[in-house]
Amino acid sequence: MNSINRYQSLIIGLAVIIGLLIGQTEMVAKYADYVIVPFLMLMLYGLFLNIPLRDLLKSFSHRKFFSANIVVNFIWTPIFAYLLGYLLLQSHLSLWIGFVMLMVTPCTDWYLIFTGIAKGNVPLSTSVLPLNLILQIIMLPVYLMIFFGESSTVDLNILFESIVLVLLVPFLAAQATKLLLDKLDKLELLEATLLPFFDVTQVIFLGLAIMAMFASQGEYLTQNLQVVFILLIPLMIFFVGNFFVGRIAGNILNFNYEDTTSLNLTTLARNSPIALAIALTAFPDNPLIALALVIGPLIELPVLALVSRILLRIKRRTL
Repeated sequence: MNSINRYQSLIIGLAVIIGLLIGQTEMVAKYADYVIVPFLMLMLYGLFLNIPLRDLLKSFSHRKFFSANIVVNFIWTPIFAYLLGYLLLQSHLSLWIGFVMLMVTPCTDWYLIFTGIAKGNVPLSTSVLPLNLILQIIMLPVYLMIFFGESSTVDLNILFESIVLVLLVPFLAAQATKLLLDKLDKLELLEATLLPFFDVTQVIFLGLAIMAMFASQGEYLTQNLQVVFILLIPLMIFFVGNFFVGRIAGNILNFNYEDTTSLNLTTLARNSPIALAIALTAFPDNPLIALALVIGPLIELPVLALVSRILLRIKRRTL
């Protein structure tokens, strides 16, 4: 993974600021909407190219880690996120939906960087990456249907159409690219050109999509920046709570430091790009949902950096 991903929080922050500034121009604000989805689809195409789906079965080889990952990410975390929203965001339905969308989608990229920094088991973390990606795509609409299906905010038909557009199309395009290059015996082109290009540009495409979103909704969003403070408490409770859940699960399963660290970061880091892509297409008239998903990584990435340092201190104390 290219080092530019370490600056994702900074890039997102700059994208927000630039988007708000250029959105003051009427023509930019009017047409910015049309480039959001294309930028997101390019980003997701690059992400799916980098996902080693051939290694999917490897996630099942470490049964304890596989089971812990599934339980924490896809059973405990959705329930925990929904309850946090119920307690703290019930009067802000759009933010509650955005918060849940962020929390139920495990990260599929930058958590590997922080796992490496904390001296965790990076190959083990990588092995569950394809599984986490597939499960979150399948389960996200299920969670929204269960938690918010009776809410008029969530139109399930539009939600599924959005998933097909911004997730399935790039996913199939990425798999078709790999298959075609394999048939043409040109896989070296994938490794030497395409993967390095998208490794660098994924976060740039994400930043451009966020910039366009803030440019198109600038006036509305500047009037609602108090959501940062509204979301801060549930986000911090989530990260602290899941940190201890990961530690406890690792101890119960007798994991060593490296495997427990991998579990910690795999169950802490969230996948804002995928959730954001769905939110922007499924809820175009409700930018607060997308805003919650933009604010999330601005808080999450510094937290992951801090957690990595805490884990290293734990490692030194146990030596």
